[in-house]
Amino acid sequence: MRDKRYVTESKLSKLAKRYRIRSGKNKTQAAKELNVSRPTIHHAEEDPSQSLSKLRRKIIERYSPFKVVGPVFVLRRKTSASK
Repeated sequence: MRDKRYVTESKLSKLAKRYRIRSGKNKTQAAKELNVSRPTIHHAEEDPSQSLSKLRRKIIERYSPFKVVGPVFVLRRKTSASK
């Protein structure tokens, strides 16, 4: 259980890029292997605000020793001002 870490969407994008680079694959090669366009790989790695979580997971799982488990959602009780 000690390999368990919680990461943000921003961190997922950085990890995707890091592991793709470490694997020796350029964006074009990764895009071909993952059946997406090169610009989509770029956006997954460089723009965490884009909704590309599934692709980030695929990149990390293909090019690293890790499996991404999630998503994790947190519920917080509303305050009377935020209802």
